[in-house]
Amino acid sequence: MKNLTYTSMKFLAAAVVIAAAGCRGTISERPPIHPILDMDFQERFEAQEANDFFADGRAMRMPLPGTISRGFLREDAAFYFGKQDDGTFVIKTPVVVTAELMARGRDRFEVFCTPCHGLAGDGKGIVSTGGYGLVPAPTYHNDRMRGIEDGYLFDVISNGVRTMQGYGYQVPPEDRWAIVAYIRALQRSQKANVDDVPSEIRESVAN
Repeated sequence: MKNLTYTSMKFLAAAVVIAAAGCRGTISERPPIHPILDMDFQERFEAQEANDFFADGRAMRMPLPGTISRGFLREDAAFYFGKQDDGTFVIKTPVVVTAELMARGRDRFEVFCTPCHGLAGDGKGIVSTGGYGLVPAPTYHNDRMRGIEDGYLFDVISNGVRTMQGYGYQVPPEDRWAIVAYIRALQRSQKANVDDVPSEIRESVAN
């Protein structure tokens, strides 16, 4: 039993020495042991690599006609582009306006829009009034903007207009429609009367 223990200890010590020797920092020119190949050595081509299989000699191929990236079909033109099938802007937002949507619209408006358009949407944001030499943002509170299509507002948020940059790459379609809904609420708030107040709270507001 003692001999077995002694032998085991010697074996363990030898293993430790071998392991330590393997970490001595030298570089081996022998190929590494690769017991699980997976797909590491599959036949494939790198970007811009030549491929004699095709007549033009290029390995990189264009997608087949009609190919659409998964999740990017965007068949609903009203939702994704704010336009009808004939290319004209939708009159009203295609999404259901809820309290949650309005809260989201306010949040996104205050992040992306207020620097130029101001908290009230009157075009008096810090960028417009701070003397930076930029074209002032227009107000939402005029007859033209009150009568403009919801789809137009969505398109401007998406693609920009004149000196305004587009935010389509930063703000997803759902949030763009939420901003449109909030802009409409701002317009309503600046041109409201007592009939716009719910009857159950009208008296408390009047007082």
